[in-house]
Amino acid sequence: MKNVYVIGVGLIGGSMALDIKALHSELIIFGIDTNEAHLEEAIQLKVIDSKATYSDLKQADLVILSIPVDTAVIELPKILDLVSDACLVFDVGSTKMDICKAVEKHPKRRNFLAAHPISGTEFSGPKAAIHNLYKNKTNIICEVEKTAFKLQEMALKLFIGIGMRIRYMNPVAHDKHIAYVSHLSHISSFMLGKTVIEKEKNERDIFDMAGSGFESTVRLAKSSPEMWTPIFKQNKANVVEILEEYIQNLTKFKEFMEADDFEEIYNEMKNINHIKDILNGIN
Repeated sequence: MKNVYVIGVGLIGGSMALDIKALHSELIIFGIDTNEAHLEEAIQLKVIDSKATYSDLKQADLVILSIPVDTAVIELPKILDLVSDACLVFDVGSTKMDICKAVEKHPKRRNFLAAHPISGTEFSGPKAAIHNLYKNKTNIICEVEKTAFKLQEMALKLFIGIGMRIRYMNPVAHDKHIAYVSHLSHISSFMLGKTVIEKEKNERDIFDMAGSGFESTVRLAKSSPEMWTPIFKQNKANVVEILEEYIQNLTKFKEFMEADDFEEIYNEMKNINHIKDILNGIN
């Protein structure tokens, strides 16, 4: 492997480029992005070595597709049309059903691996790219059996090399479960931020009183709307389903408050504390 092309040189694609380069200094990392300023910044920050265009993809040994999921569905078939039979293409999107369906009958489907590295921060752009973003993080791979075996091996060696744990899942299960553990978290953070911003109009000192609990809970509200709106759109059915459950729980909590049933509130929180054991087991 010699030529790596990163399409979308922001946090996820840029961090992947940094970790790959750290492992294989001999590789040449090319960047493709619709934002020319991002490309220039990525070169200055040494996230990529050079910029490129789709016309260069015939030289690619590896293509990392790291763009909003709605655009990825459109662009992936075009990319597969251009790459060689020996090239591996993988995406890093947060939804998998639509991307897999978009190329299910493509002549070069065997060149594609559907992946979702569960990692990130609330920041975006090339300046957000960091080393070791993926260390000890889980990477979900979907429909691995549809990727050529040699390209599977290449991908797994790369993912494990940058410190990732691998899990296999079908696209339907992936999109359902990720709605619970990722998409709902972002919605909750956005809506908490909205609630406090609206309240702050009348209570100017509210942010002066905000502590680390608020800051950590609302952190995800700083995430890119350009990235997250397409995710919610593609995973609408699952997101709506989990929102209904979430709203029911909030409503029940409100009813306990109105009824002065603080014993039940205590019991609820005590039972929910079990999540510490679950998360400790994961980590």
